[in-house]
Amino acid sequence: MNVNERIKSAIRDVPDFPKKGILFRDITPLLADPALCRDMVTEMKQQSDGLALDAVIGIESRGFLFGMMLAERLMIPFIPVRKVGKLPFKTVAHEYAMEYGSAIMEMHVDAVKPGMRILIHDDLLATGGTAAAAAELVNLQGGHVTSFSFIIALDSLGGRQRLLTYSQNIQTLVTYS
Repeated sequence: MNVNERIKSAIRDVPDFPKKGILFRDITPLLADPALCRDMVTEMKQQSDGLALDAVIGIESRGFLFGMMLAERLMIPFIPVRKVGKLPFKTVAHEYAMEYGSAIMEMHVDAVKPGMRILIHDDLLATGGTAAAAAELVNLQGGHVTSFSFIIALDSLGGRQRLLTYSQNIQTLVTYS
């Protein structure tokens, strides 16, 4: 079985979470398999080979898990993007619309230097709102979003289309329609 098939077979479907009618794709079973985690990072690195990257951004909180490992494998810095109020130093913030309200994401003001080429990683691409907010933070700092990386894409929710504004390079390990 290839790595993508192994990922799909390990993902746990949780019906009616976080609310009735939603089928949640749970990645926590992946974390119980160190060999699969290693192979996932290898696959993500291969997807990034040939890209000139200066840093990986990981989106709170599940984007930290594999984003940090990917940055280490690529031998480039890791930058956390967090919910408002979670970072200890001066920040730049971006407010974005969600399905039911809004949210604010932040990064440290010195995290992205002008001209830096950034890969943004998160566990899941659904509507693309959170990843787009991270891309806006990169733009505010004068950086360039070179690529997006996700473990799972839920293509029926339109996130991939939304992110094409920032980069044509959108990598996923598994996709659900």
